[in-house]
Amino acid sequence: MSVRGGSSTQNGYTLVICEKPDAARRVSDALSGGNSRSETLEGTTVFRFNRRGEEFVVCSAQGHVYGVSDPFDERAVYPVFDVEWYSSDKVDEDNASAARRIAAVKKLAGGASKFVNACDFDVEGDTIGFNLLRYACGGKEGASLRAKFSTLTEGDLVAAFENLEPQAGHGLARAGRARHAIDFVWGVNLSRALSQSVLDSGHRYRTVSVGRVQGPTLGFLVEREKEIRAFVPTPYWKVSGVFERGGKRITASYSQERIERKALAERVREECLGKEAVVAAATKRSIQVGPPVPFNIGDLQKEAFRAFGFTPSRTLQIAERLYLGALISYPRTGSQRLPPSVNYRRILEGVGSISEYSAASAELRKDEPKPVQGAKDDPAHPAIHPTGEKPRRALERSEALLFDLVVRRFLAAFGPSARRELVDVSLSVAEHEFRLGGSRTVFPGWMKYYGRYAGYRDEELPQISEGDRLRVVDVVAEGKFEQRPPRYNQSSLLEKMEKEKIGTKATRADIIATLVGRGYVSGEAMEVTDLGLSVVEMLAKHAPSIISIELTRSIEEKLDGVETGGKGEAELLRGTVRSIAEQLVELNTNEEDVGREIDAAVVSTVARSYVLGRCPVCKTGQLRMIRSKASKKRFVGCSNYSAGCRASAPLPQKGTIKMTTKTCQHCSWPVVYVVRGRYPWRLCVNSECPGKKKQ
Repeated sequence: MSVRGGSSTQNGYTLVICEKPDAARRVSDALSGGNSRSETLEGTTVFRFNRRGEEFVVCSAQGHVYGVSDPFDERAVYPVFDVEWYSSDKVDEDNASAARRIAAVKKLAGGASKFVNACDFDVEGDTIGFNLLRYACGGKEGASLRAKFSTLTEGDLVAAFENLEPQAGHGLARAGRARHAIDFVWGVNLSRALSQSVLDSGHRYRTVSVGRVQGPTLGFLVEREKEIRAFVPTPYWKVSGVFERGGKRITASYSQERIERKALAERVREECLGKEAVVAAATKRSIQVGPPVPFNIGDLQKEAFRAFGFTPSRTLQIAERLYLGALISYPRTGSQRLPPSVNYRRILEGVGSISEYSAASAELRKDEPKPVQGAKDDPAHPAIHPTGEKPRRALERSEALLFDLVVRRFLAAFGPSARRELVDVSLSVAEHEFRLGGSRTVFPGWMKYYGRYAGYRDEELPQISEGDRLRVVDVVAEGKFEQRPPRYNQSSLLEKMEKEKIGTKATRADIIATLVGRGYVSGEAMEVTDLGLSVVEMLAKHAPSIISIELTRSIEEKLDGVETGGKGEAELLRGTVRSIAEQLVELNTNEEDVGREIDAAVVSTVARSYVLGRCPVCKTGQLRMIRSKASKKRFVGCSNYSAGCRASAPLPQKGTIKMTTKTCQHCSWPVVYVVRGRYPWRLCVNSECPGKKKQ
């Protein structure tokens, strides 16, 4: 692999390469004491300052400025196994500024005598810095130094630059470059093969793609979808009793949770009504509930979904903004551990300067603070924690929520175990037994600091002792059906990916978002579309390795080996190419069947996704989003148009239309969301809606 370009170096300043502009500014402020001067070079902001007689120039990459591509860039050309690194503007037209940023670094490299990679210390950050040092700085990746930090606070940044380390082995960068190459070769070949098969089978060209990790992940969803579709609910009956003592009523469940026949359930009811219940047993027990371990990124994403409904990708985006604001530590970590080097007391003191946490901070600092530690570790970064700094700007609501969650989880990690009291009661009615339980928090411990996120509720029972008698108020026999297996949501799918060890802590959220974006799944409870189902079934039949968990996991393990050992990527690439080539042979052999199956699924999925809801005019048709062949404009029309229904309505021509299941309270026409810019716009599609006239 190669990239055109390079530059020579001369004696001069130290060139520091950061990943993002905010990070570059914070590095400059920390090292210069706030006395850096900024200038613009090729549209890129550059910071200059002098520190202890040494001149520094700090710039930022603003993400990946180099990407992997093939020399053909023709969608009909495959297989493609010869790939190269190009400037990102050549790979992605939306990244047009990459050329300017590369030009700026090349010019700066010409006057530098020392180079520092200060990008985020992880696989992607090391890869970004490595590529700039190799291609834009004229092969300086081996001679550069590495700045390692987990927060963007002044203290951590100064310490990182006072302890710069020589680049050793480039394991992170080599693993990152290998991952980019493998994912590109995997994705581009399969996308072109699948899309071309539709065209060659006599249908129009349709873009269909599946990635190395997306395939097995979609396989999880399809497997669950098949379980749901094949599920036949079995009826059963549940009996519960209402009892009264001293004017207080309690509800207890029958000891047999499921009764298979209605007659048996009714017999229990008849034999208990009008009787008296006797407390056969009433026992109390106390349990200790330990504090939750500190957050890694997966835990944070799952907890934010539970608490706020944030998708994993949204949580990661918000966490990165908080990191760049120096409010929390680096979020892309797998660690659940907080080493003493993070300075517990200093952070607690800093958090205590924020009014809502001051009391908790003061309590936890009375003794020597010592957090609970989780089992998972990450050699690069500790668990996610607050830095102790106050926000320098007003946080957006989502940022404030996530910041509060991170702070309270940090505080809870230092709290003592909570103590809960559990009560189990057994009631005898004739020959039948009913049971109920209660619980209460005796000592809150860490729950006091975690607040509303603790998730424990008290369900106290009235004072009941063995031998007490209660009046039977009512007995209910309720018919129920077995519940079908639940669909994955984005949080539970993330957990499944972690369990199966596919994807990485940094990529799993994006993979899930990609599956949604490609139309393979829809809805908060992730329902697989006909397209997603067809793609997986077709691959399972013709090229099963593409969706193999074992193959994907094996590649991940080998990439981990490259990351820690700094070598082995060439052999891994060769092995991946061989595997893809074998699968392409199978797909090409069955090209006509593959193309026909995919085209049918695309048509079905697109048709269903454009249905807005039932037509309120004819009551039998479906309102659909339609695009005029003549004007290319989109509008709403009824599926019963040919039968005489003329229900129609205009739609905004810009923005993305998001379907909902809601109808307008004024006119019963469908409600959609129009996404333009940052916030969605709620719209009743009926242009004559009475509600609009009131506005």
